[in-house]
Amino acid sequence: MSPSSASAPVTDAPTLPALLKARVALSPQGEAYRAFDPASQRWESLSWAQAGERVARWRDALAAMPLPEGGRVAILLPNGLNAMSIDQAAMALGLVPVPLHAIDNPGSIGYILADSAASLLVLETRHQWEAILHTGAILPALKAVVVTGDLTASPEDLSRLPSAQVPVLGLAEWLAAGVPSADRPGPGPEDLAAIVYTSGTTGRPKGVKLSHRNVVANLTAVLQCVAPTPQDRFLSFLPLSHTFERTVGYYLPIATGSCVAYARSVAELPQDMLVQRPTVLVSVPRIYERVYAKLQEVMAASPLKARLMDWTIAVGWRRFRARQELPPDADGAPRLLDALVWPLLSLLVARPVLARFGGRIRVAVSGGAALPAAVARTFLGLGLPIIQGYGMTETSPIVSANTLDSNDPMSVGRPLPGVMVRIGENRELQVKGPSVMQGYWHRDEDTARVLTPDGWLGTGDQAEILDGRIYIRGRIKDIIVTSTGEKIPPVDLEQALCEDPLIAQCCVVGENKPFIGALVVLHEDEWRRLAFSLGLDWQDPASLRSSLAHEAVLKRLAQRAAGFPRYAVPRAVVLSLEPWTVENTLLTPTLKLKRHNLMARFENELQALYGPR
Repeated sequence: MSPSSASAPVTDAPTLPALLKARVALSPQGEAYRAFDPASQRWESLSWAQAGERVARWRDALAAMPLPEGGRVAILLPNGLNAMSIDQAAMALGLVPVPLHAIDNPGSIGYILADSAASLLVLETRHQWEAILHTGAILPALKAVVVTGDLTASPEDLSRLPSAQVPVLGLAEWLAAGVPSADRPGPGPEDLAAIVYTSGTTGRPKGVKLSHRNVVANLTAVLQCVAPTPQDRFLSFLPLSHTFERTVGYYLPIATGSCVAYARSVAELPQDMLVQRPTVLVSVPRIYERVYAKLQEVMAASPLKARLMDWTIAVGWRRFRARQELPPDADGAPRLLDALVWPLLSLLVARPVLARFGGRIRVAVSGGAALPAAVARTFLGLGLPIIQGYGMTETSPIVSANTLDSNDPMSVGRPLPGVMVRIGENRELQVKGPSVMQGYWHRDEDTARVLTPDGWLGTGDQAEILDGRIYIRGRIKDIIVTSTGEKIPPVDLEQALCEDPLIAQCCVVGENKPFIGALVVLHEDEWRRLAFSLGLDWQDPASLRSSLAHEAVLKRLAQRAAGFPRYAVPRAVVLSLEPWTVENTLLTPTLKLKRHNLMARFENELQALYGPR
């Protein structure tokens, strides 16, 4: 085999198991994965041949189980070799992975297990399973639970809870019971590659049915816009329950033979970037926002550093726009002095900032939510090659993307090859192509609402298409998208929160923010009782701002939001006693919230809630 063939991306595999098989055959000794071993406190490496052998062991263990054809395998694991292994093993046998968010709440997980009729659940600790049992979830289809880590059971008697009699197996025991499965038939292109649950515009998550054809088509199109090589290293930290990470951060490196290093945790991400020095970064805006916030702190502490940083960003931004042939903005056209001062500014300012990302990033992909303009300008000006795209779970997920040599950060780029777009009624962006989902799992009516008989998918986003580029202008339906890409239906969440007798009115916030917050009007009588129990003067406005009151209210809100994903639970509140009315312009005549008016009325409080951007 020639070196050139080993380094060429796999573009002709009809299914995802065939993709991995082709990669193992092309570059068996190439580095596939890196993962940190807590026992040895060292990063360990796995070749593609070793990765293939590992998946085969897990496939054999699955083959020994009495799972139905096309059975669903729920995966509640953090990013890592175990998540990769069970995902690949399930698909190789024609089973259907159902990826779950590793930190989701038990009630949401229990619902998805029941809705998908999962036959097998693979998770990290016995404690997670016990928490699911406590929700009372009825799971008649579940055959077994495999625990990859801590098997220690609670001394509490759980035997009377529904689903408690499901066998719980340790990973070593489960793997040891495997039977040869190499001759088992794999899936076809139209078989399901995953059911990925997304909140969409309703309170209960919907299962998006993605076939192998859907994902492979999207992967093939992405390869024509971003072309990693076997010399590239990805750093994976986004949950594999997100289709963005599955396609771009997981399947794409298999196609290109690139190495994936699994970050230890988001908290340890800064150190992992320095150690692993990735060349490709797949992220949501929140990661860039965190670094941006740190830069703002440094600049606030030193006027000299602030002026130097501002100068560097302004020069770099002008140079970036000139390279991309974008019209000059308020900074004007590149100046003669820019070319002379840039080498020094790069050395003193830009390179130290880029070093925080490992110093080797050649492409940084941002998706899942809009990247704030100030953040984009800062990092593009400093030389971090960020490209934004647009997509949704229902499109496997990428619809459009900028590229390194055609990058307009105000847009989400041009449609991928093979993807058609058009503007429909109410300026809605509509999408058609081979990566559009088969539909929602057991929800034909919901499918019919968004997918036309001839295959056009309504995104719910309003857009313009100018010179082939897509510009997102807003959303048709009320839905909050956080800066981590999570979607939360505010009306359903607000209704649940207002079931608490303490809560008179509620408006949840968090659009393009790192977490969900809540504006809350309290019932006066209930607030009086709560304040008394906390030792606060209920009539003192300062009591509404006290940490004791906030913690008590957040605890009650969390109880009411127990049926929602964890990321939908409010983490900060603004409390008041003044009702929102039609007269004070905060309600419509039909008593619906005027969200824009509320945002304006509480602008200062919201700025304090989320801090400076």
